[in-house]
Amino acid sequence: MTTETVHYSLRDRIATIQIDDGKRNALSPQVLAEIYKAFDRAEADHATVVMTGREDVFSAGFDLNVMKRGGLNALCMLRAGYALPARVLSYPYPVIAACNGHVMAMGVFLMLSADYMIGCRGDFRIAANEVAIGLTMPRVAAAMLKHRLTPAAYQRAVVLSEFFDVETALSNGFFDKVVNSDELMHCAESHARELQELDLDAHAASKRRIRAALIRRIRFNIPLDLLDAIRMGLRRRGPR
Repeated sequence: MTTETVHYSLRDRIATIQIDDGKRNALSPQVLAEIYKAFDRAEADHATVVMTGREDVFSAGFDLNVMKRGGLNALCMLRAGYALPARVLSYPYPVIAACNGHVMAMGVFLMLSADYMIGCRGDFRIAANEVAIGLTMPRVAAAMLKHRLTPAAYQRAVVLSEFFDVETALSNGFFDKVVNSDELMHCAESHARELQELDLDAHAASKRRIRAALIRRIRFNIPLDLLDAIRMGLRRRGPR
C-alpha cells in the first residue's frame, strides 16, 4: 500500500510504515488518517511494525499551517493526533520506532508510543517545544513524556522546552538505542525479527495490562485538551 505520504510494505510479517511528505513530515489530517490505516493494515497482517520517517527527520509534529487556519479541520487534526498514541500503545504486536533524525512535538509523542525506540547519531534535535512556541503542554503529551522519560528530563522537557541532542536523548529515555544512520533500518528490522520470537499473545496482554491506566488517561484527557485548544484560539483571535 502506497499513498502520497505514508508508505506501507510487508515482508516476513514485518510491516514498515514510513512517513515521507518530502519535507518535515508534518502530521496533517491526511497523514494522520494514513497512519491509522497503515496500523489497521498491519494488525490485519499480524505484523510487527517498524515505524520510520525520511532522511534526517522522523516528524516535526502537527501541521502548523492547519493549526494557524483553525476551525474544524484543526480540531479534527488535534483529536486524531492526541488519540494516536493510545492506538499504538495498545497495538497487539511489537512496534519499533526507527527515528531518522529530528523529532519534535507530536512527532515525539508518536515515537514514544512505540515499544522500542532506536535513534541515529547526528546533529539532530529532539524536543517537545510547546512551551517555547506559547502553548501550554497538552495533558496527553505530558502523559506520554512521563511514560518514558527520567523524572528530571520530564520536568525539563515539559516546563523548559529543552532541546535534547541524540546522546542526552538516549540517556534520558527518548531512545533505547542509538546507531549510525546507515545502520538504522537494518538494526530495526533485525530487532523486529528477534521480537517475533516472543509469545505474542502474552506480549499483547502484558503491554495492555501495564498501559491500561495510561491509555485511559489519554482518552479521558483528549476532550479537555481540545477544549483548551478552542479557548486558546478564541483568546488569540480576540473579540470580533
